[in-house]
Amino acid sequence: MPRLVLDDLYRIAVPSDPRLRPDGGAVAYTLTTADRDSDQNQAEIWLAAPGSEPRRLASGSAARWSPDGRQLAFLRPVDGRAQIHLLPMDGGEPRPLTSAPLGAGAPVWSPDGSRIAYSGPYGDLDPHAPVVADILEYKADGTGLLRGLTTQLFVVEVATGDTVQVTEGGFHAGEPSWSPDGRRLAFAASMAPDRDLVVESAVYEVDATGPTPGKPERLTGPDVICTGAWWLTAPDGDGTPDPGSDRDGQGQGARLVVAGLREAIGHTRLYTLGPDTLDEVETGLDRNVMTGAPGYPGAVPALLGDDLLFCARDQGRTHLYRLPGEPLVGEAGEAGKSEETGEAGKAVKIVGNDFTVSGVSVAAGRVAWVASSPLSAGDVYLDGEPLTHHALPDVDLFIPRPRTFTAPDGTTIEGFVLRDETRTTPGPLLLDVHGGPHNAWSPAFDGAHLYHQRLAADGWTILLVNPRASDGYGEDFFTATIGAWGLADEQDFLAAVDDLVAEGVADPDRLAVAGYSYGGYMACWLSTRTGRFKAAIPGGCVSDLASMAGTSDLGSLIKAYECRGDLQAQSPIAQVARVTTPTLLLHGDSDDRCPVGQAEQWFAALREQGVPVRLVRYPDASHLFILNGRPSHRYDFNERIITWLEQWVTGSPS
Repeated sequence: MPRLVLDDLYRIAVPSDPRLRPDGGAVAYTLTTADRDSDQNQAEIWLAAPGSEPRRLASGSAARWSPDGRQLAFLRPVDGRAQIHLLPMDGGEPRPLTSAPLGAGAPVWSPDGSRIAYSGPYGDLDPHAPVVADILEYKADGTGLLRGLTTQLFVVEVATGDTVQVTEGGFHAGEPSWSPDGRRLAFAASMAPDRDLVVESAVYEVDATGPTPGKPERLTGPDVICTGAWWLTAPDGDGTPDPGSDRDGQGQGARLVVAGLREAIGHTRLYTLGPDTLDEVETGLDRNVMTGAPGYPGAVPALLGDDLLFCARDQGRTHLYRLPGEPLVGEAGEAGKSEETGEAGKAVKIVGNDFTVSGVSVAAGRVAWVASSPLSAGDVYLDGEPLTHHALPDVDLFIPRPRTFTAPDGTTIEGFVLRDETRTTPGPLLLDVHGGPHNAWSPAFDGAHLYHQRLAADGWTILLVNPRASDGYGEDFFTATIGAWGLADEQDFLAAVDDLVAEGVADPDRLAVAGYSYGGYMACWLSTRTGRFKAAIPGGCVSDLASMAGTSDLGSLIKAYECRGDLQAQSPIAQVARVTTPTLLLHGDSDDRCPVGQAEQWFAALREQGVPVRLVRYPDASHLFILNGRPSHRYDFNERIITWLEQWVTGSPS
């Protein structure tokens, strides 16, 4: 069976956002592919059910079932703006429901199915007007200059399409969640006047029944930085919500579950909001709760009967957990008992091993999820049984093998090694560094780093280290590099390289380093610390933390919370005179997270020093273009990495 080639980028299909029909009989999901002809990523709504082949329903994304299961609401672009459409499941074509001037966000059905809420951009967009900023929150990666735009909540009548704006103000409202009585919307937002200088966010509720925007009521205090809020209602056997009363008359089975952090840098935890307090959900885990974001898999929490389902990162993998019992949180913050151990507050892992979960849905006592694996970029599962088979059927993939290494201070560091295990002589090695720094490598296959598979087929070993600050190894590990970028984790990488050289896996004369985002920072950093790498490939890099603090969309917050302390000591640019490594810089031209000036500074310094260097800028590409940018850019990104390594390390183009 042949190995993967870069052209397989156009054959990889990635499922996401599973939504279980209210009767539990079928799953709607988004399937994303790369189209070569249009040079665009194509999103489609598919339906999978036990005993039948998955089928395409419509072009679009973010499918959401109506409470009676008779319609799907979803997003589809109209004149370049995402609008909510409705698809009748008994036949017929989708019809547009919204015509929002700047587009709509993911639809959220009201409990009775008569209305849909969404968050969407609001303001007067004049691309030629001067941009006036009074706070640092004036741009955002992936959007660019905000020009005064905010994100507000809207409610649209399903029968008529009439839309009402329910929030207004100088803040960005998070995704809404309906109260069980259908009268109010809960959402997370930062409304502090100095929200550009401090990390602060709370849960609010707003009336969703009035004809004009209401005044949001703050529900949480300053002790937790709230990132999301969801009214969760345990459905009964036929999929309809169970009425009753748990908070303010909202229902006995209803809970307002909140995701939040105690500190700006740390683990996300789950809480439940009672009449007066925000109580932490005790899970028995020292792990980061993952609610899902681009590049950070996971899912929003859900109720399965009285049990809470949530995702958390464990050793790089994002797994699905079940916290059994009623009550979810008692007066003393005591959770239900584990079905396996009987210990109070102990969550049970229900999807683990080498799977990475990136979406969960519950209905009628059943659970659907999407999970990737070492052999697949993702498939849809229902109660553990696969409903789809989206893996490339005719490609033999190399499997990353877990490894542990020991840093000089005795800290155990985990990583993964990807290579052709039939090769017995030392070969070239690529150390590839993940971003974040609080992300993590997992063994799951992904379509962003196709060069891993291609290089392995050519005899390379790919070393993927989860150093200090990586997610899935406890909160102390997660926060270990605060104020010490490069300084605290440098040896984690070099110790792993040393081990593979000592074992005869890696040729010490054919070593290279690459990475993206924080990984790009580390590729620059290591180039200043050692000359052992024959090539360096920083992507979306950070080279100068001082200039980054004033130019990144999150620069001030990164300086205050992540890199607090001596920025000069943590900046590769301070030691750039030491660099001799041939360097390829790959950067999105519209990157507002790690602005392209970071690559420009590194490029200019190396060029002036006579170091072989090349800068590649991708037009209109944001920081995440390697995940969701133009297919041609992603192809080029992978191809250039391979070519640079062949030129400077092996000298033998394949």
